[in-house]
Amino acid sequence: QVQLVESGGGWVQPGGSLNLSCAASGSIASINAMYWYRQVPGKQRELVAAITSGGSIMYADSAKGRFTISRDNAKNTVSLQMNSLKPEDTAVYYCNYKPRAVLTPSLVGYWGQGTQVTVSS
Repeated sequence: QVQLVESGGGWVQPGGSLNLSCAASGSIASINAMYWYRQVPGKQRELVAAITSGGSIMYADSAKGRFTISRDNAKNTVSLQMNSLKPEDTAVYYCNYKPRAVLTPSLVGYWGQGTQVTVSS
């Protein structure tokens, strides 16, 4: 079992920045990938960014150039620095862990409880 705890959500004005963090604990595989997804009511959860334990990274088109994913393998944490935020970035953001290094947008794996990000003026 793997437990994930997110933090760092909140309210920000358009153009602002937020940093999300996720801490993983439990049976963490040495080779793995950690992800950020987001979901708005009535829509499917969608991939935002992902990073493997080896450092391979994937971004959704909506995140490219604005968001940066990073991780600390020693601490089993992953962060998502979000800049130039837009109202359409408003969503619940979820941390996800998969015990494999092949990046995939599939909705399998372990999930955190989610953290709300609201971008509005």
